Amino acid sequence: MLGTRTGIDQNYRQQKVDKMNPIIADSPFHRGEQILQQRLGVREKMERFGRQVIHDQLPAQHRDFYRQLPFVFVGHADSQDWPWASILFNKPGFMTSDAASTLRLNASPVAGDPLAAAWHTGTRLGLLGIELATRRRNRLAAHIHEVSPDGIELAVDQAFGNCPQYIQSRELVALDKQAMPAPEVSALSEISADIREWIESSDTFFVASYKAVDSGQRSDGADVSHRGGKPGFIRVDGNSLVIPDYLGNNHFNTLGNFHETPKAGLLFVDFERGQLLTLTGRVEVLWDAEEAQHFTGAQRLWKFHLDHGFYQKNVLPLRWQQPAASPNTLLTGTWAEAQALEQAEQQREQWLPYKVLRVVDESPDIRSIYLQAQGHQQPSFKPGQFLTLRVMVAGKPVIRTYTLSSAPADDVYRISVKRQPGRAGQPEGLLSNYLHRQLCVGEILEAKSPRGDFSFDAAELRPAVLLSAGIGITPMLSMAKHVLHEGMHEGTRTRRMRQLTVISTARDQQQRGFFAELDAIAAQSNQHIRTYWALTQPNKEAQPGRDFHHRGRISAAFLQAVLALADYDFYLCGPSDFMQTLYDLLRTLGVNDGRIFAEAFGPASLVRECDTTKPVFKPQAAATDALVSFVDTQVQQAWSVGDGSLLTFAEAHGLNPEFGCRSGQCGACKVALVSGRVSYQNEPSVALADDEVLLCCAVPAAIEGEAVVKLALQL
Repeated sequence: MLGTRTGIDQNYRQQKVDKMNPIIADSPFHRGEQILQQRLGVREKMERFGRQVIHDQLPAQHRDFYRQLPFVFVGHADSQDWPWASILFNKPGFMTSDAASTLRLNASPVAGDPLAAAWHTGTRLGLLGIELATRRRNRLAAHIHEVSPDGIELAVDQAFGNCPQYIQSRELVALDKQAMPAPEVSALSEISADIREWIESSDTFFVASYKAVDSGQRSDGADVSHRGGKPGFIRVDGNSLVIPDYLGNNHFNTLGNFHETPKAGLLFVDFERGQLLTLTGRVEVLWDAEEAQHFTGAQRLWKFHLDHGFYQKNVLPLRWQQPAASPNTLLTGTWAEAQALEQAEQQREQWLPYKVLRVVDESPDIRSIYLQAQGHQQPSFKPGQFLTLRVMVAGKPVIRTYTLSSAPADDVYRISVKRQPGRAGQPEGLLSNYLHRQLCVGEILEAKSPRGDFSFDAAELRPAVLLSAGIGITPMLSMAKHVLHEGMHEGTRTRRMRQLTVISTARDQQQRGFFAELDAIAAQSNQHIRTYWALTQPNKEAQPGRDFHHRGRISAAFLQAVLALADYDFYLCGPSDFMQTLYDLLRTLGVNDGRIFAEAFGPASLVRECDTTKPVFKPQAAATDALVSFVDTQVQQAWSVGDGSLLTFAEAHGLNPEFGCRSGQCGACKVALVSGRVSYQNEPSVALADDEVLLCCAVPAAIEGEAVVKLALQL
């Protein structure tokens, strides 16, 4: 029944899409492609783009390209509408185009290829010309216009280019066909152990799909496309394959065909031995599969269910050597990695061991510590989030949170810690001084998975400004590194880089933590990321424009000088007085409150001036006294109004809960509420469920009878 219900919901949603967005009859895309483009929010853009790049004839460069290839991949559908992917080959020049509207192929299908049965006039074919050594490819939709003893002549329906992402480069070696053993073809209806091993170790396959020729559009018919990934990116479940769908050109040729005809043909090439595996079966697109969340690079998944196929041995006199992964492929994952990430998510509440790989002094007061996961998968994180550490100092566990200054793509964590010196009436920072003075490379520290709501979206189109002071530079560094990684040329998944302006303030040159690293990030970004420094007390040898860009604190005049007119998102991080001053300054410059995002360190709470009417926070009455029980530690104590927050109360009774800001902004001290009610005297910034409590700003609430609060406090 669950599957039936899901099908009804999907059909209902699809009917709504169809009614809201009628199909354009003269579009370069057929109905299924248009529906998927609409579903994923790219319909209007792709219609404009498609009319410019999809041609009804072969451009001159395509004609030259096909002429130099020794092979081409072909997709078609048989008489039962089963799609098949094939390969045709001959010496370079076997494909020629005497006119832009035609392409002649001097080749024939290999032994056991279902394409042989469709080798007649009128058959719709999809072609993929691909040069693996250069990762260049072009697509063609056509139909057989004429069949001769030498091959076929195709009439062009559509032609367009494809980007090179996910193509592993390979060097071609051709063999003498006459010296090859006799072909061997075996029919199959299930996936054996050796076939499974072949598929799961593959980094490339080709997929054919089909849209029935029922609308008279040139976009109807067959298609064949390339799919690539790391070995292990395909998972075999019995006779089914689960395959990630990565960011592509937004044409949705393959998935659009799946929408209309939920069948596919898959072709696997043994590049070293010249064997072929061609399969056909049914498909389903898994739009909301939870598994996709853990598979790096996957936008969604699709599943192939084998119906039948052929194992073709000794049919291909071509070999490829020295495979090299595409830069895009390196940004994706495997099923083994996805499983490890899923397990890591399940370990989010556990203390896990990390080894100190190295330490680097970034300034006299800031030290970076590089941490490597030990015996477990390093959990993923968002730029701007923090790591919670538990370290034994003088025989006692000390828990603190430190923002990650590494990027999510880095293979180790990096935290950057500012040493807190002692001041009049205040002792020096216990853990920060230990990490600066006593921590050794090779030491094992414990940490929980990264968390925090102060984060950043590199794919957002709106430009952003990152404003920081002191150690507040750490989340900004993580954000800048992430933007650079996501937007780097061919290595990008989003194919654009967010415009970023990083403005940091320090006292003098010696206090500029990460100065060289930020400069390097800006230099690699092709002017998408800019960095500026404001020094309040620059040394005499400091040169303006090289060592700093503004003398004094960040001012309105300085911001207006370096920021062009635009609608920015602003991110603030630093001491409380810096945060409030910059927030107030931005408000006077007309920046909307909703465009200002902030992360505070220590007992800082940003006083905001909201632009929209929202309910006034009314604190619930606090209890005069209560019984507080920390059920996981079996600690039960009487609380009274002078005992402060539940965090302060827990610490006073020898417990060491996690905490970060101590002001309700970071969420590090969030615990489960087992029973009872709590009151917040100040409105927390962190979203909370009904059964969650922020220890740092909560107290027991006043209720009738005896106030009892039970909390699940894991230490």
